[in-house]
Amino acid sequence: MAVLALTGSPAALAPITAEFGENELFIETRLSQGVVRAQEAGWSVVLIDAEFADTGSLELVERLSTNGQAVAVMTRAPSLRLTLDAMDRGARDVLSMPLDAAKLRELVVRCHKIVARPAQPDVPATETSDGMVGESPLMLEAFKAIARVARSTATVLIRGESGTGKELIARTIHERSARPSGAFVAVNCAAIPEALLESELFGHEKGAFTGAIARRIGRFERGSGGTVFLDEIGDMSLPLQAKILRVLQEREIERVGGTAPIPVDVRLIAATHRDLEQDVAAGRFREDLYYRLAVITVKLPPLRDRGDDLRLLAEHYVARYAREYRRPLRAISREALATLRAYHWPGNVRQLRNVIECAVLQADGEVLLNSHLPREALRDKAMPVAEDTSLLTLSELERRHIKRVLSDSGGQMNVAAEILGIHRNTLRRKLTEYGIHNGEHT
Repeated sequence: MAVLALTGSPAALAPITAEFGENELFIETRLSQGVVRAQEAGWSVVLIDAEFADTGSLELVERLSTNGQAVAVMTRAPSLRLTLDAMDRGARDVLSMPLDAAKLRELVVRCHKIVARPAQPDVPATETSDGMVGESPLMLEAFKAIARVARSTATVLIRGESGTGKELIARTIHERSARPSGAFVAVNCAAIPEALLESELFGHEKGAFTGAIARRIGRFERGSGGTVFLDEIGDMSLPLQAKILRVLQEREIERVGGTAPIPVDVRLIAATHRDLEQDVAAGRFREDLYYRLAVITVKLPPLRDRGDDLRLLAEHYVARYAREYRRPLRAISREALATLRAYHWPGNVRQLRNVIECAVLQADGEVLLNSHLPREALRDKAMPVAEDTSLLTLSELERRHIKRVLSDSGGQMNVAAEILGIHRNTLRRKLTEYGIHNGEHT
């Protein structure tokens, strides 16, 4: 089994050269010679540096994979966009540099066993992955899962805490699907009162209930030919869960007050922050619906588990909002980054984005300073974990943090939800879950 690596920076592969014999790993630094050698028979896999051949690396991936060659991409800056583009063009994997020798051997074995397949046609990329940058192992796995599932019609369940980017991922999957021109219809099941959710999803006939003065077309009918995204599906009642199961099984719905079934052609993507297995065991979620939803599962890690991705995201948002608000910002100070790293981010990436936007508006120079960060981030930096709380569960830590934010915001739900980086209805649900009464924050 032999590996050919095409890169303009052979020193970057030095860490793995000692793990591979001279007849196992071959490195080519010249574009023309690399293209010729890559077309030779006998390579288990060809590794292509994303920076090799300037902007032509992905075209080379597509050309080689179309000819049946197993190809993988190496990159120093992994991102969802690159992963999707590379795998759309036939790459078997996207590897973070410096390479891990064990993962490379695993890839070689996998490629050696798989019969080569033609690459799927490319779909022009649309920038939907705002903030979806990262190089942590957990995010790389999520990127690959998204790339593998996007072109299929399979139902997808996205799991992750509030603010991790579940809707962004759902939109990306839709836009990389086989029918991106279809509608993308998003419904936050936790944000719509239960009494109205059925009508919102399925529509209603005139006179179906008091106030139904005309026929209403529901979200599933509007999404026919495209994708319906049900966010926080774990908050849905059991009767409504049964109706969603029928949509998946029969591909039809009935409007409230109607009698005739209406066929719908939608791809369903669902998302939740809840432990659905636990909810199934407790009888709060239908087991048959859970298995229908979890055909493919994408897990988004919380920001606190993503390591140096926080720095990458902070720099991404500083650059974005500096452009948007025409600020001269070029960098973040070490002290400001230390403050951001010390915070535990219960609202995840959404909350980080809000904090950075606020800080950019406060900044007046080329460097974002500690003093520019909003006071809630600075205050939480100074929240030492006392000895008597060092063994608290994450749930208890979250409960105490919510109570503190409510107290500091004077009990104003909208303000507290914004500081936490979560939806007001999500905050209301957490108050009920943790037994917190608005007005008793201490």
